Amino acid sequence: MEKQQLEARIAEALDKHRIGAFATVEGGRPKIRYMAVFHEGLNIYLATDRKTHKVEELRTNPAISLLLGYDGEQPSQIVEIEGTADITKDNALRGRLWNERLRRWFNGPDDPDYVILAIAPAEIHYFDEASKQQVWKPK
Repeated sequence: MEKQQLEARIAEALDKHRIGAFATVEGGRPKIRYMAVFHEGLNIYLATDRKTHKVEELRTNPAISLLLGYDGEQPSQIVEIEGTADITKDNALRGRLWNERLRRWFNGPDDPDYVILAIAPAEIHYFDEASKQQVWKPK
C-alpha cells in the first residue's frame, strides 16, 4: 500500500473511532485509560486537565501508546500508535479542538486547566480486513 493511501486509511479510522485506550508509563509500568481522540490528518491530540496523573506521568516519561478501532463489528479497522506526547497550552490549538462536550470538565477553551496532549507518532500500525498489517513512519 502506498504511504498516501495508508495515511488516508488511518485518518478514516481516526474519524470513525473517537475513543481510544491511551497508555502512559507510571513507575515503570503501563497505565491505561480511555480518552477522546481528536485529529487533523495524522496530527493526533487528546484533551485533558493539567492536574491529572497522566500529565505528571508524561512529564516524567513522554512515551505513549494509543489503541483504537476495534468495535466488535466486521470489517474492523485497528490503529495502534506508538510515540511521545507533548503537553501544550497552545491557545489556537485549544480553540480549534474545543467542543461543548468538554464543558463537562472545563469552563471553556480559556480554562487554565485545559491542556492538549499533542501526540508525535514514532510509528502507526494499521490493520483492516482487506490488508495485512501496515506500518506508517514519519518521513
